[in-house]
Amino acid sequence: MAKVGRMKLGSQGMQVSVLGLGCMGMSAFYGPLKPEEDMIKLIHHAVHSGVTFLDTAEFYGPHTNEVLLGKALKGGIREKVELATKFGDCLVDGNMEVRGDPAYVRAACEGSLKRLQIDSIDLYYQIRIDTRVPIEITMRELKKLVEEGKIKYIGLSEASAATIRRAHAVHPITAIQLEWSLWARDVEEEIVPTCRELGIGIVAYSPLGRGFFTSGPKMVEKLANDDYRKHMPRFQGENLEHNKIMFERVNEMATKKGCTPGQLALAWVHHQGSDVCPIPGTTKIGNFDQNIGALSVKLTPEEMAELESIASAEAVKGDRYGSGDMGFTWMHSDTPPLSSWTSE
Repeated sequence: MAKVGRMKLGSQGMQVSVLGLGCMGMSAFYGPLKPEEDMIKLIHHAVHSGVTFLDTAEFYGPHTNEVLLGKALKGGIREKVELATKFGDCLVDGNMEVRGDPAYVRAACEGSLKRLQIDSIDLYYQIRIDTRVPIEITMRELKKLVEEGKIKYIGLSEASAATIRRAHAVHPITAIQLEWSLWARDVEEEIVPTCRELGIGIVAYSPLGRGFFTSGPKMVEKLANDDYRKHMPRFQGENLEHNKIMFERVNEMATKKGCTPGQLALAWVHHQGSDVCPIPGTTKIGNFDQNIGALSVKLTPEEMAELESIASAEAVKGDRYGSGDMGFTWMHSDTPPLSSWTSE
């Protein structure tokens, strides 16, 4: 198995494994609940393999994924990992709402600390941006939590470049989490350059296209009825037929390289730069080991160019989220100006 190295995430001192583990699918959104014992074994296997950057959120479950991580990290494991969790999504009368007001930020942090059974969160993200609350207000409360030792580093997810700049001016942002893969490349135009200008690390979620680049269209046939992906635009009807062409071309290239299509897609993300850490999720040790294998896949500039021509904007059909989905309204979001805030 390939050796998993370490990297600096951002310019504030945080270090993580060059590959992370997204834990969401262990507890939420991707079909039936997975056996807790099996998921704890997977987490321990990841840490022993050198993948120590673990990603969760209060909304995954909700709450059950953090509880799972809390159990998995007992017995000396906590000291070996870099633990990231997120706040911002909450259920109100059965509907999802994004919140960034100070009272919620603090209450969410306290709740996560309790469920994770830890004293301090290594990296605390706002999972989606509250478009009603100036980002400066949210950041001031996060800054207080840093000063109190309850969190070590601050991150944002799905924030616009302008929001990132405003947040960073209040307190340094360590990482931006964003969807980045062969079929999610819109971040390359403005958000990635902004992160690099400001010295902010980049954490790529869904680097395997939510499993699409692992097994292609056939994965959709195997999805459970309650699997969230089944209802995403890219996995439906004509969109899926169109996107199948991209998968087939990636698969052909992977065959020539002697690796799996998933490993090739993940290697492409790794090759984006030393400031990028992908966090593919899985619930199976075999798939996890394949993801580590992507670290051994080396791509030449010519191969990168070929992959990028395969993954052009025209090559993918369908939005990342449906118009009614929890992420759609809050992609790369802005917040109102600070002068508009009257609730302090």
